[in-house]
Amino acid sequence: MRTAAERRELLKAVYEEARVCTRCPLHQTRTTVVFGSGNADADLMFIGEAPGANEDRMGLPFVGQAGKLLDKLLDEIGLERKDVFVANTLKCRPPDNRDPHPKEIEACQGYLRSQVDLIEPVVICTLGNFATKLLRADTTGISRLHGREEVRVIGSRAVRLFPLYHPAAALYTRTMLETLRTDFHRIPELLALGAPEQPRPVQPIPEVDEEPIPEAEELVMAAEPRPAPQLGLF
Repeated sequence: MRTAAERRELLKAVYEEARVCTRCPLHQTRTTVVFGSGNADADLMFIGEAPGANEDRMGLPFVGQAGKLLDKLLDEIGLERKDVFVANTLKCRPPDNRDPHPKEIEACQGYLRSQVDLIEPVVICTLGNFATKLLRADTTGISRLHGREEVRVIGSRAVRLFPLYHPAAALYTRTMLETLRTDFHRIPELLALGAPEQPRPVQPIPEVDEEPIPEAEELVMAAEPRPAPQLGLF
């Protein structure tokens, strides 16, 4: 069982790896890696799609108008940005804010899974269509899923996954903003439920000593017909 200090140090090590990452072509066009920010011991984590222009310049997620709305909604439920951890599925900005490519997603997934494993959140809120589809491994859209929590295993950790509309989409549509606000106000009750039951760790397969190569006589005997084994249920 890791201590909080150990988890934070390990998270810093993942950041240092991501900071110089060249796993996909996005490293050629980024200004800086946007790893994520907030409380490394947070019970609540938000995951968006990818950094935008402001994030790429400043190295922090959700720093534009969408970020201000996120801060406002957090304040309404008694939280601040420093109480949560905010990240994206991609750590580098796609050129012209285009949709992430499959190879970019694959290259970045390890960083996100490490973040979830080390931060150990109780609730993960996916922000928008892309993050929701990716973390659920399903093509169902956010319009059908928003505000409906479920237990999902992300990396090696079971979390309460809670899809939300992206704040950027709610900036200019009042009805969507009110829906986002209503869903947001359910977050405290989900946090109060605590972490779901965690999956059992995978047990390593025991090593088996190699059997000696049989002599020629044994090979002949093995070739003779033998009675069929009886199958039993135990």
